[in-house]
Amino acid sequence: MSSRQPRYLQIKAYLMTRIRSGEFAPDHQIPPEEKLAQSFGVSRMTANKAIRDLVQEGYLVRQAGLGTFVTDQKAESPLNDVNNIADEVRQRGHQYSNRVLRCEAVAADDETALKLGVRMGAKVFHSVLIHLDNGRPIQLEDRFVNPRWVPDYLETDFSLHTPNEILVARCPITDLEHVVEAMLPDAQTANWLETDTGQPCLCMTRRTWSGEHLISYARLIFPGDRYKLRSTQKRTSD
Repeated sequence: MSSRQPRYLQIKAYLMTRIRSGEFAPDHQIPPEEKLAQSFGVSRMTANKAIRDLVQEGYLVRQAGLGTFVTDQKAESPLNDVNNIADEVRQRGHQYSNRVLRCEAVAADDETALKLGVRMGAKVFHSVLIHLDNGRPIQLEDRFVNPRWVPDYLETDFSLHTPNEILVARCPITDLEHVVEAMLPDAQTANWLETDTGQPCLCMTRRTWSGEHLISYARLIFPGDRYKLRSTQKRTSD
């Protein structure tokens, strides 16, 4: 390592290497500032800056009176956009996969008919998938699609293409509606997400339009301890 690199960056690199390798796993207590300062031959203030930077970046968390620990970083999706979850996982350097639980044509019940803008009893397409990040469930996707606009939806090989990919390719999204709320999963949902019924989840209800056509209605459920939703907005001056 170049001697020109500031010492606090050397400490950051040392800690990040061990975090990314899994040697310092989530909840692992890192060496105290005094020990890091001694090991790198720097002041405690320099070691403190390295730790402070990693706390601000979300890799570490300080616990008063106990020490500094590695965080269990959550996966993240934008709230005000529609991204392909497979791309999100791969961009983190992880392996994406999914499990298809249902893929069928059904008659729309009251709620589905209202949300999808069709007559009650009309044929709609229904898919349920579990999306996984390195083999760990991060999202349950329960989706209804209007077959008028995506007639070949049920023929999709979801091991190759996610529902998002298919819908965006057939019907580019022009408008969307998001509603997010906290929930406790029922026993079946908890089993699918490999969590427990006492662990809060995030539930996003999403409807998407392409021009004047309401294409899809979906409920996306994320384990609250593994996922977070982010919203960014650029403010302009008057």
